[in-house]
Amino acid sequence: MMTFSYHAARLFLFSFVLLFLELALIRWLGSNVFFLSYFSNFILLGSFFGIGIGFLQPHSSRLYQFSPILLAFLILFVTVFPVNIAYTGKSGIDSLLVIGLYKKSGFPIWITLPFIFLMTAAIMASIAHSIAILFIKFRPLVAYRLDILGSLAGIVSFSILSYFCATPIAWGAVVFIIFVLLFYQEWQWTSVYTILQIGCLIIFLITLAYESITPNYLWSPYYKISLHPIIDSIKGNYIDVWVNGVPHQRIESMERRKATEPFYFFPYQYKSAPENVLIIGAGNGGDVAIALAHGAKHIDAVEIDPVLYKLGRLFNPDHPYNDPRVHIILNDGRAFLQQTHHLYDLILFALTDSITLVSGQSSLRLESYIYTKEAVSAARQHLKPDGIFSMYGYYSHDHSLWLTDRYANTIKAVFGVSPCVDTFGTGNAFSLALAVNLNNHLSCSAYWSQKADTYVAPATDDHPFLYLQYNQIPPLYRGTLALIFLITLLIIHTSSHALNAVRDNLDLLFMGMAFLLLETKSIISFALLFGNTWIVNALVFFGILSLIYLAIEFTSHFPRVSTKYIYGLLLLSLLISWRLPAESFLTFSFIPRFLVASLVTFSPVFLANIAFATRFQYAINSRAAFGVNMIGAMIGGLLEYISMITGHQFLLILIAFFYMGAFLIARKREMQVS
Repeated sequence: MMTFSYHAARLFLFSFVLLFLELALIRWLGSNVFFLSYFSNFILLGSFFGIGIGFLQPHSSRLYQFSPILLAFLILFVTVFPVNIAYTGKSGIDSLLVIGLYKKSGFPIWITLPFIFLMTAAIMASIAHSIAILFIKFRPLVAYRLDILGSLAGIVSFSILSYFCATPIAWGAVVFIIFVLLFYQEWQWTSVYTILQIGCLIIFLITLAYESITPNYLWSPYYKISLHPIIDSIKGNYIDVWVNGVPHQRIESMERRKATEPFYFFPYQYKSAPENVLIIGAGNGGDVAIALAHGAKHIDAVEIDPVLYKLGRLFNPDHPYNDPRVHIILNDGRAFLQQTHHLYDLILFALTDSITLVSGQSSLRLESYIYTKEAVSAARQHLKPDGIFSMYGYYSHDHSLWLTDRYANTIKAVFGVSPCVDTFGTGNAFSLALAVNLNNHLSCSAYWSQKADTYVAPATDDHPFLYLQYNQIPPLYRGTLALIFLITLLIIHTSSHALNAVRDNLDLLFMGMAFLLLETKSIISFALLFGNTWIVNALVFFGILSLIYLAIEFTSHFPRVSTKYIYGLLLLSLLISWRLPAESFLTFSFIPRFLVASLVTFSPVFLANIAFATRFQYAINSRAAFGVNMIGAMIGGLLEYISMITGHQFLLILIAFFYMGAFLIARKREMQVS
């Protein structure tokens, strides 16, 4: 007879591997499928959908046996058919990709994204089904507690590996070991099915090992980085740096850069010998070398990725990071602006287009909060009276027209004057640079004048979507999200068991929708306040899971707290978050900012989980209840894209609406029962 501790250990391990594998897939698939750079929560949506379906399957289906096979198939498919980008001079990709002019490898988006979504859902469903089978062996809150503890261990383990810039073989080894621990007692060594499972696990591990040992490949907490040395006997050798399969940076000498890309030197027309310089997006040190050559006495070089900095230190031929005048800061650029008290002669926003999104949740890019109106205002506060602010970018010609307007309108709104502008390049691809003086009296060869037909408003902290010309959900997003929603409805509608579960737990569906949006809003707020880095996101995830655990413990000790008081406090906390948006705390020093932001941001999270735990503890069928909640979370992930129209603060209204809906549905059910 199996003991309580045996089932508890298995539930813990399955929950561990479920969250760990979700994070690993977000990280690994994003580095091999370029489309996922623009669908940040796509793997998350597939994961929640799969978890929900796994919990709603009949006990006898034994889906978990297929997880090694499905996982190996997905990894092999993406390895053989990655979606990378190669430079061409002919045409752009689509209206979303503002990174120059490139062509794709691999299958088209309408094949790749549905395949990845369905495969991710299938993998997560197979693992979640195992958790669902174990759930019924415990009281609902006991099972939920074990699930959250396993999830906490999963995020801590993945974060530790990220800290050490672990390669995929490390992630694969963890998954491999956990699967062996969970399955080995069921394996029959003469069974073809057992041999197939073991063979798939080995293929999975070998595939990740091969990628991990490939020469000139490095892994940072954000990117898969590949180095491509180029021999150029005329202009000088250089190294192209690709990230996640996309050309990203070039390590070259300052003299070569001056000959090929003179726009990098544009700010020094107006500030030939700046004493103190701030460079945000220092990368491999190209801009740092230029500033040093122009007589800078002190440079604060801010770079978010530690591996890109190390590459510059090792391979930049001018060795800028070895100069004692350079102080390297490995941090988010906006976070540094909010923390520093220094004044500068020149502040340069270098090309910080990250070509990636920092996490699998929320549509934030690494640089989302660098180019907002509030960020440029923060930079202005750190300029000396005769200081220069400058920024530059490299884009396709069509996008550069309205993007130039957005940058310039932002500068004009902050500084009250049109900036100087310099363009470089011919044909469809060219670079642009903008500069402005704090005293508003630069003598320019060319001032900016509006290029687009209509006014392009600056990006803001509430709507930091720099690459959206209009406040809308782009057609490609709309079509993809609609497809996911239709797939969800079709699968639920064709399963009477799933459809009945949704009807019986409609309030939990609403709670799942609301909580995913609340979780997303928490990540967005902390990214703005403390930096859009992987460590901040990991800490927020850890904090949210910890609050879920505390809510479980609270409910276990106080099981009969009235739900009307819980929901009343929850709505009050959401109202406070609405009236005190995250940007209102930016002027606080670090400790007060952290304390106030944690209270305002996490109070709704804690209260929402008390509301869920209070409802969940009385669930007649805990499997169905949890599964419906996960389906709701997936729908909430779809709704998060509404912020592209409304801004992020509007999500609080949706959250309040869905929690009110959950409360009213629950109250109606209680009245019918009584």
